[in-house]
Amino acid sequence: MRRPLHLLLAAALSAAALGLAATPSASASDNVVADAAGNQPYASYWYPNTILDWDPATDPDARFNRSRVPLAPRVSDPALKANANARAGEGGIVSLVSFAPTSNNPSQGSLDPRYYAFGHWQYVDKLVFWGGSAGEGLILAPNPTVIDAAHRNGVKVYGTVFFPPTAYGGQIQWVRDFVQKSGTRYPVADKLAQAARYYGFDGWFVNQETAGGDTALATEMRDTLRYARSLGPVEFMWYDAMTESGSVSWQDALTTANDAFLQEGSQRTSDSMFLDFGWGSAALDSSRSLARSLGRSEYELFAGVDTEANGYDTSVPWSAVFPAGKPHTTSLGLYRPEWTHNSSTGRADSYAREARYWDGANGDPSDTTTTSSWKGLATYVAESSPITAKPFVTSFDAGQGDFYHSGGVRVSTGGWNNLSLQDVPPTYRWLVESTGTKLKPALDFTDAYEGGSALRLSGVLDAVNTVRLYQTRLPVAADTKLSVVVKTPAAGPTRLKAAVSFTDSPTTFTTFDLGSTTTAGWENRTLDLSAYAGRTVAQIGLRTTGTAASYDIKVGRLALYDGAVDAPSAPSAPTVLGTTDTGATTKTLRMAWTASAAGDVRHYEVYRRNPDGSRTFLGATPNDSYFVPRLDRVGTETSTTLDVEAVSTEYGRSPAASTTVTWSASADADLALNRPATASGQCNTTETAAKAVNGSVSGGNGDKWCTLTSTQWLEVDLGASRALHRFVVKHAAAGGESASWNTRDFTVQVRDSATAPWTTAVTVTGNTAATTTHPVSVTARYVRLSITRPTQTTDPAARIYEFEAWGS
Repeated sequence: MRRPLHLLLAAALSAAALGLAATPSASASDNVVADAAGNQPYASYWYPNTILDWDPATDPDARFNRSRVPLAPRVSDPALKANANARAGEGGIVSLVSFAPTSNNPSQGSLDPRYYAFGHWQYVDKLVFWGGSAGEGLILAPNPTVIDAAHRNGVKVYGTVFFPPTAYGGQIQWVRDFVQKSGTRYPVADKLAQAARYYGFDGWFVNQETAGGDTALATEMRDTLRYARSLGPVEFMWYDAMTESGSVSWQDALTTANDAFLQEGSQRTSDSMFLDFGWGSAALDSSRSLARSLGRSEYELFAGVDTEANGYDTSVPWSAVFPAGKPHTTSLGLYRPEWTHNSSTGRADSYAREARYWDGANGDPSDTTTTSSWKGLATYVAESSPITAKPFVTSFDAGQGDFYHSGGVRVSTGGWNNLSLQDVPPTYRWLVESTGTKLKPALDFTDAYEGGSALRLSGVLDAVNTVRLYQTRLPVAADTKLSVVVKTPAAGPTRLKAAVSFTDSPTTFTTFDLGSTTTAGWENRTLDLSAYAGRTVAQIGLRTTGTAASYDIKVGRLALYDGAVDAPSAPSAPTVLGTTDTGATTKTLRMAWTASAAGDVRHYEVYRRNPDGSRTFLGATPNDSYFVPRLDRVGTETSTTLDVEAVSTEYGRSPAASTTVTWSASADADLALNRPATASGQCNTTETAAKAVNGSVSGGNGDKWCTLTSTQWLEVDLGASRALHRFVVKHAAAGGESASWNTRDFTVQVRDSATAPWTTAVTVTGNTAATTTHPVSVTARYVRLSITRPTQTTDPAARIYEFEAWGS
């Protein structure tokens, strides 16, 4: 049964928000001020008309959304593919992935360790950063963490342009706004190209499903795409919905009704097309024939598969797209593979589901035998590898964790996610060859040498095990070294060898014994490869020998590099752009610095110096600006020194560059917390005004104040006249509800006595954010939140999870 993309997107929205029209929104001016101060930056999103006003020079979030990782070239050696049935150089895979709500995508990770840290890039060619909605914005740019991770693995990243059906808030005027013309220019297309170039991503996925168009509008859409492509180097993928007549009619194939959106004569309209989900063998065969007749490759067509609801239990006519023993018919499009994460009960379950989805039921891409119709993508598509240049370094960091280690030392506690820090995952997950019991490789989140995870090999060792990890193409020079960092439960024999093969005999491994450890800590082994100068490494792996009833070893780093480990020069001029107090002894802050003048920098790390001389890791980024999600005051310190140091691609470290943050003599507090609160009304008996000042947003949908009254207000008595410095309002999405219910228009008023007139301290229009912060300098006893437009849609209910008044 066909499920067009608008129906799939609807599953991510709250049912009460569906079918309601919305008006385009713009950022409130005082929100921009708050963002510049030190608030959380988010990925950019717009409507066609609001993107025309976007300028990275005036957007305070823009610099935090830039990717600095170039797209890596990839190789795929058919001789090294894991699965005998898989084919290299034919059909590829595009994944449409939603990492967070459109209006709430953190720019540089967060302190939440539960995140979709995708780890099977070797099977994917393109990733679409999926999103967009009538109530938030139609155009969504990808955040830099996803771009960084994808590019490090040689995967292109597209943003999304989504025009929803009328039933889901779509307005045909938005489509007309998108194709508006000024002379020979299409201004929105100019902005799409500008955003892609500035942020560092590769293209846009265009999904036009709003009814009401005609041939003229379809022609303008076609011409807009052609113009946009001419601006280069920006790619476009078209979704099979709007036809050349202007109607929305899913073809499930490339046909004469939609082929002009791919190619028309010598005119190339888009770079590829995503075919809707109702295809079968005949549809794909005819699509291939038509593509070839147009001078286009059939592999530029992506046959869509919806896995949002059922994941690897989805029924797919695999033989239509990937016929056994024959060339692929087309490429494959996966809609919402993050089902593996969203349906899981925790990290271990999420990783198990992802392995089943991509590698097959046996957790072995070479053996995908199963009675299930879903064999795993490794069955059909050969692995690709971005490891084509030195240095190559991996610490098996998954881009998430429960702590952070540097050189084997714990430098922070607490969970985090940041895909910008993810290492290139192993090419083969997992490929173990043995005549006896196979050891079990796994990512270990209980220990790490660098980051938040390591590789662990465990199990019964009763025969030689060869663990193939990475496919590579790395030339060996006279000074090339291979480094392995290992850790055993106790000092003693590792029973482990490093293993490499060369392109002149890619399946034959040469091994290097790692000997014994002298401690139970991390130990480095540096191996000289000069004897193999002039050859090219095709694979890197590990081999175990000997026997052990309970074998257990951790590998914290593999590195192949030339000469000595290089250290970059230090960054310069670190600056705190702004801070925002989030509690009596906590801040968030925005930082920037000038990039290192010399050396190849992988990323920059930010630390705070502690009064006892130690340092605490605050985060890292390849960018030259970073948002620190939490800085804690230690004791009564009046200032905190922040260090920024560059880490090279070989993991050499620069000297630190430093700056300071000051703390106020008397820390602010939320003066509204648990104070008497009254309101214009409440939706039910539990959603009282008191819920908005109880200090919590985590108590479920009932942990809020809600009202349906025609006039909507919430008033708090602070008990005495107090000096106030900022207000914080936590809207619907802060409590886990739909972002389309975030308060759009509101004011905050103040007064000193119950009989004094109200004075307006804050005015907000067009808000879309889940949490808004509003700096003020006022003195008041009574504070009042007045709501004039409660949601992004026509939904009439105001939903406030917390109303905070910070002061002293």
